[in-house]
Amino acid sequence: MDYRAYTLSNFRDIPQISALSEEQKFVIDVVGTVLPFKTSSYLVNELIDWNNFEKDPFFILNFPQKKMLSEEHFSRIAKLIKNGADKMEIRQVANRIRMELNPNPAGQQYNVPELNGKRLNGIQHKYKKTMLVFPAQGQTCHAFCTFCFRWPQFALNDYKFSMKDPETMVKYMEAHPEISDVLFTGGDPAVMRTSHFEQYFNAILQSKTHHVRSIRIGTKALTYWPYRFITDKDAPDLLALFKKVIAHGINISVMAHLNHPRALETEAVKEAIRRLRAVGVQIRSQSPIMKNINDRPAIWTEMWQKQVNLGIIPYYMFIARDTGARDYFAVTLERAWKIYTEAYKNVSGLCRTVRGPSMSCSPGKVHVVGITRVRGEKVFVLKFIQARDEQWVNQPFFAKYDPHAIWITDLEPAFGKEEFFFANKLKRNSA
Repeated sequence: MDYRAYTLSNFRDIPQISALSEEQKFVIDVVGTVLPFKTSSYLVNELIDWNNFEKDPFFILNFPQKKMLSEEHFSRIAKLIKNGADKMEIRQVANRIRMELNPNPAGQQYNVPELNGKRLNGIQHKYKKTMLVFPAQGQTCHAFCTFCFRWPQFALNDYKFSMKDPETMVKYMEAHPEISDVLFTGGDPAVMRTSHFEQYFNAILQSKTHHVRSIRIGTKALTYWPYRFITDKDAPDLLALFKKVIAHGINISVMAHLNHPRALETEAVKEAIRRLRAVGVQIRSQSPIMKNINDRPAIWTEMWQKQVNLGIIPYYMFIARDTGARDYFAVTLERAWKIYTEAYKNVSGLCRTVRGPSMSCSPGKVHVVGITRVRGEKVFVLKFIQARDEQWVNQPFFAKYDPHAIWITDLEPAFGKEEFFFANKLKRNSA
């Protein structure tokens, strides 16, 4: 199959789009003006059930829905489009709305390090052992998730992370021998040609960074374009590159974003997984829990079981970040924990490698361990899986029970405390 992308400018060319009413197409025009919209021919032809598209998880995962914007924001853009406003005016209003949607969730801008006094805008280094690299050639995706927490990467120039210089990446790693893991992220690095992968991977192999033991690739390709590893012209070269890096003693892990078990059912995805595993690549899965997509225990049970059967390691259940269309996807912390617990009980130990539900927030990855009573007070039990300060990792702490809380900023410390134990240091680091 040949890859084809559909965006706001050409989505009406999708043959199946005739199933939508004119009002539904207008909704895509309006919401897609604010939140980036892109889908792929694979999703359109092999994943979306067009006989039930309004409730189909992959349609919702890619196609803008009206309630992804507030009524006020939707009406502002809809009015401009209906009145024939010029593109510049529409763009200016859309940008003002975008700035109201928390385009810097979890303080991403604070994660950018410096080297010799120069800010490295294509690198993030939040956790001691792991460095994130945003290769410039991988800062788009085969398709865009409607829940994406990095949507500003595609919609707001001031919020873009990218780098073209593997040499700077290596110099930073050499200056930080504590780094053991390099995570290529985006966007989606899997949109890159093999020649670009070679530039970055060979730079690591040829450097003095012998402390780097793992390379991770954060990608949605198994859901959005599994043919990247099968029939793309340079797919054999990419697999050969992976095999070469692994032969040098560096693990390669594909961090696969898999949001629904149906993503694992096509022959294309099964073959892509087989080819990756055949050259020694590990595949680990992660996904946020989201209303309207996967907020039922049975979905997670099925997804983890199918992943293990295909040789994928269940890794994380996340809570969708507080940005973009968060209200459309938001699941309360209590409900997320209950869904996780029920699904976890229904799988074998092989699936129980998964961790969650976890919030990737400003201080670190906060695990919702459970809900209990301590000294008569109902509380959330929390701990850090990862943290800006490694001394915080695995330390339990407690928040007042709040049945409506959907993010850490909704929580208050339990037992009459004014602040969580990490608050003062986090303020100093963010200043």
